[in-house]
Amino acid sequence: MKAIIRLFINHPVLGNSLVAVLLFFGIVALWSMKTTFFPEVPSRTIMVQASYPGASPEEIEEGITLKVEDKLRGLTGVDRVTSVSSENSAVITVELETGADANVLLVEVKNAVDQVNTFPVGMERIKVSKQERIDFVISLALYGDVDLTTLKALARRVERELLAADGISKVALSGFPSEEIEIAFREADLRRYGMTLQEATTAVSSANIKSTGGKIRGTEEELLIRTDSKGYYAKDLEGIVLRTAENGAVVRLGDVADLRDRWSEDPNRRYYNGKTAVLINVNKTIDEDLNQIADRVNAYVDQFNTTHENVQAIVFRDASKMIQERVDILSSNGAIGILLVILFLSLSLHPRLSFWVALSIPLSLAGMFMVGSFYGLTINVMSLMAMILVLGMLVDDGIVIAENIYQHHERGESRLAAAINGTLEVLPSVISAVLTTVVIFMAF
Repeated sequence: MKAIIRLFINHPVLGNSLVAVLLFFGIVALWSMKTTFFPEVPSRTIMVQASYPGASPEEIEEGITLKVEDKLRGLTGVDRVTSVSSENSAVITVELETGADANVLLVEVKNAVDQVNTFPVGMERIKVSKQERIDFVISLALYGDVDLTTLKALARRVERELLAADGISKVALSGFPSEEIEIAFREADLRRYGMTLQEATTAVSSANIKSTGGKIRGTEEELLIRTDSKGYYAKDLEGIVLRTAENGAVVRLGDVADLRDRWSEDPNRRYYNGKTAVLINVNKTIDEDLNQIADRVNAYVDQFNTTHENVQAIVFRDASKMIQERVDILSSNGAIGILLVILFLSLSLHPRLSFWVALSIPLSLAGMFMVGSFYGLTINVMSLMAMILVLGMLVDDGIVIAENIYQHHERGESRLAAAINGTLEVLPSVISAVLTTVVIFMAF
């Protein structure tokens, strides 16, 4: 250590060059660094999803969940397996051990699930996938003096336009119940046509379908046979034929039933300033940048409000502002620290010494950005908290070393000897203080 300190003191050009290199590459690394809300952590969860329409939670548990859990038990790299069995479906969560390769475990979990050959008849194909890491970015609300149907249709259009923007891939809507088609059969009309309720419902379910019927291959072309008679609104179902008489007369659904579009009874509704609202949440994947997405959404909101009168959009939660608040704290603390160091050290020690102590603050941060870019460091709430914490330590350690060097110089030592001896005398204490902080926070 003494030789390194002597080398930089005897060759100031080398030290100045190192300072310039650190500052340059640190700024370049900062500009290219992504912004996230939380640190990027690889996915350690595998989801197994099964669907069995019409089954009770007990049937799901006995016929699917327990069989899959038995096959997953004992797999190397699996830390814990949890499951939720509900009506019509089951979700099994596989949590991996630290250091386990998620891609390798994904293949092993798929193979384990495929080994089960006693699943119930009629169950849909099981889906096995690695849970994608999704982070929140921004939330906005659409509200106005319009009905919920109009508001939902407009929200769907906003969703499509946001997904079409570069860098946005995760948009979710909420604030409205599920849409339903209510079919109320009129008993008198059913009797008049000599039909039973079971006959009518069977005819509706058989006609309202969308399926593929195979292919017809010719010498020059291939035709795909598809049946697409599925209706999504009440008016689409009114013309369904329930019965055809020998004389060609037909009985349609609209002849024996009243149909209407309605919302389900699920109380999933949102209001903003007393008006009906639909919430739009924009999230990000691990490869996307938080600030870029937030800027595009805010620009879209401004444009939307200028082109719509009855419906307005407002951002009520923005993760980029939370990040910016911490950046502002870091910037203001750093600027205040530099000014105080220059002021008080200039008065008590020497102006030149205060300058080099103050320079250690941006220089250390630049070195951190440069090294951190190789390890996937991002600007997030955790890294910014660490920078704010370390900022105070940089100022304290710089003052301690500078004051001790100046004290040795006052005792009559030369500038070279004072710089070497003064640094080496307090260096063990400074390193111990830093390592103590590192060890404590590594536990988290």
